[in-house]
Amino acid sequence: MSFQKILVPTDGSNNTMAAINKAMELAKAVNGSVTALFVVDQSMLVNMPMDAAVRNVYGALTEEGQKAVDDVLNIGKEAGVEVTPMVKDGTPFQVIIDESANFDVVVMGTLGRTGMSKLVMGSVADRVIRGAKCPVMVVRSTEAKS
Repeated sequence: MSFQKILVPTDGSNNTMAAINKAMELAKAVNGSVTALFVVDQSMLVNMPMDAAVRNVYGALTEEGQKAVDDVLNIGKEAGVEVTPMVKDGTPFQVIIDESANFDVVVMGTLGRTGMSKLVMGSVADRVIRGAKCPVMVVRSTEAKS
């Protein structure tokens, strides 16, 4: 099984850094490439009136996404790994699942939530694991509570 094409979803937070670093390590080991994916979560905009405020929020989220993938691009340059930035609209878990068909492995982070926090917040990683079209490597965030 070859892991040449690696998808690493990022939300721009420190919680994804462990997964980004693991994706870079894997890419270097197999001479592969990484695609950094940020999903502009449109579900946040559903209850907002369709006016300039929505466009402003959407614009801010898109800028945040571009910064997040650019950060991964810079980490890749330092590591000597080819990185392709990708910003897409949609529901994060669904976009990641859809994109997984184009990759050999998804490397993503998780906070390792349990109990009520997991029940209320849900888990993008859990949904991706169940629906991905390729193997998924889940890397616990260094921010996670043990």
